[in-house]
Amino acid sequence: MSTDDDPEATVRSAADPAVVGPWLAALRDDPRWSRCQVTRVGTGRSNLTFRVDSAAGSVVLRRPPLAAVAATAHDMGREQRVLSALEGTDVPVPAVLGGAGEDGPLGAPFYVMELVDGVIAVHSLPEGWADEAAQRRDLAHSLVDVLVRLHAVDPTVVGLGDFGRPEGFLARQLRRWSGQWDAWREGQDRPVLTGLGEALGESLPESGPGAIVHGDYRIDNVVFDERDPGRVLAVLDWEMATLGDPLADLGLMMVTWQQPDDSPEWLAARVLPTPTAAAGFPSRAQVAARYAEVSGRSVEALPWYIAFGCFKMAVVLAGIVSRARSGAMPADTATGLAEAIDPLAQLGDHVLRTGRY
Repeated sequence: MSTDDDPEATVRSAADPAVVGPWLAALRDDPRWSRCQVTRVGTGRSNLTFRVDSAAGSVVLRRPPLAAVAATAHDMGREQRVLSALEGTDVPVPAVLGGAGEDGPLGAPFYVMELVDGVIAVHSLPEGWADEAAQRRDLAHSLVDVLVRLHAVDPTVVGLGDFGRPEGFLARQLRRWSGQWDAWREGQDRPVLTGLGEALGESLPESGPGAIVHGDYRIDNVVFDERDPGRVLAVLDWEMATLGDPLADLGLMMVTWQQPDDSPEWLAARVLPTPTAAAGFPSRAQVAARYAEVSGRSVEALPWYIAFGCFKMAVVLAGIVSRARSGAMPADTATGLAEAIDPLAQLGDHVLRTGRY
């Protein structure tokens, strides 16, 4: 068993309470933090998240994986920077309390932020919460409206003018993920995925004005108010944030926006269940219309962005399968993922060709 698959071993190696506690006590000028309990939150393969509890309160600590695949994919400084920049805007984010670099107490960069209590809807809605269709509609609208507010923030005003290069963003993103597929495709004969990448390159849309892009915006990366499902308390997981084409966020969110009446193409491409498959949620078309209405942006080219989201997600899965087969990750990490790669690529091709979603 690897350290990443043993929560207690991960805590000891990545966020030892004997190290984290005294650091927090000094940071918060409160000795009660010296004795703390650290618990890993989630089991993802991206940046590690820990909850730290003490008599003084609770906070969240984020740091890179113990065996980072690429330093650029786990830049804690960028994540901390965008959160700090957005604090005080109308985009709800957790407040950053402090952090340290590689020369800090954990030997790796990390930061600490406030704990935002609320509901995170991962695969389904909690029982008894947002049961009514009107609540689910409000929940979806709030999710879209917060995304619109993010895309309306002027990067220069909040100190993020140099956070990325919006010009040529889509072409660079397509080259990046096509390059990843080239690196991981050995032993994976997937012409439909290769063909989708080529088709995307041949139909690259012209981007509008750039914006702050979250990079992984979806329903399970936000915290909702337990008492008011139509209120987003915080947007989480900013590790992919940059400056780019805002429709890339909407397109990727659409890939994970399941519907009760999904066609066979959409059903086949489901990797994991999501809450929006329940009755009462707006359809993808209605969500896109809401974004267009509130933002004033055209979503005419949205099928391309959805297809690119399918391509990106399929390549991510192909990378997990490749690393699992090479022994770089536990073999069971890729269980069931290989079977979803081609359906995702086929869905992307379908949306790109038909324009229907």
